[in-house]
Amino acid sequence: MTDTRYLVHGVFWEGPPADQPAEPDKTADDGGGPVLRLQSPEGEFREIALRRGHRLGFQVAEPGRFCLGHVQMRQAGSRSHVLCASAAPAIRGKQCERCFILDESRLMHDFHRGGRVTPGLREYLMQEHWLYVATFAGGATKVGTASGPRKWNRLAEQGAAVARYVARAQDGRVVRILEDLVTADVGLTQQVRSSAKAEALLQPLPATALDAVNARAARDVRALLARTAVDGFEPVDEQWSRPAHADALNGDAIFGNKPRHAYPHALEAGQHGFGIAALSGANALARLDGSDADFVVNLSQLAARTIVLGDFVSEVPAVQEALF
Repeated sequence: MTDTRYLVHGVFWEGPPADQPAEPDKTADDGGGPVLRLQSPEGEFREIALRRGHRLGFQVAEPGRFCLGHVQMRQAGSRSHVLCASAAPAIRGKQCERCFILDESRLMHDFHRGGRVTPGLREYLMQEHWLYVATFAGGATKVGTASGPRKWNRLAEQGAAVARYVARAQDGRVVRILEDLVTADVGLTQQVRSSAKAEALLQPLPATALDAVNARAARDVRALLARTAVDGFEPVDEQWSRPAHADALNGDAIFGNKPRHAYPHALEAGQHGFGIAALSGANALARLDGSDADFVVNLSQLAARTIVLGDFVSEVPAVQEALF
């Protein structure tokens, strides 16, 4: 246990490059996998592994959220994270007003509509992009995009149960035109709330049902793409390889039908500590000391909060019978 106060940047997934699908057992034991990214007071980053069998213990050091800084795009198309100069409270989501204005990544969402972009962001957007259809544990399905280097990681961090790539576009402008077209004509949303993802993991649909939902939506999208006049892409039919860390959270029958419960404590304050049995996106299947119950913890709620790491434990609900 230390007194160091870390600013939580969120859950990130490290995985294989875009041309190498994740192998089911690879990320569990060899490099990669999910991590909780933390920023020290000196601005240095630390990553805490969130793999199956690991333990996470922390205390929320102070109330409120604090700015995570902003993104600058380099000429080579890579991105650079710039820390908030004043460590200001977060006003707009996870940013202060100044960092929100300086953040270049937000400009990419209007690029295909003629919005202005910086030279570095233009280079990033002009690389290969992928269009995907993702289905989550409760059956909610969305359309989304990922750059070539983030093809696999994007879906892992989203917490998809099943996903298929439906198109490879020559650049980020074309892929966003296709994304808007799918939303308008097929009706797929472009966003599923993190709270909805967590709630769905309490009673996930069977894997076969989720795959059927996703396959049907992907077919509808490909049918639309086959008749569109948009140029600069080619249709694909490729299934995303879900990380093994997420299997136990996404309704696979081999893991049984043990009831799950929403984590009983708010992550905005207090002491927390639990073992991690699985992780899907930013949602952990947690085991509390002194309890046989499984809890779903939405770790995205920790983003932009300040914590102290240590051998803390989560209090087991006083009336445990009420959970069952």
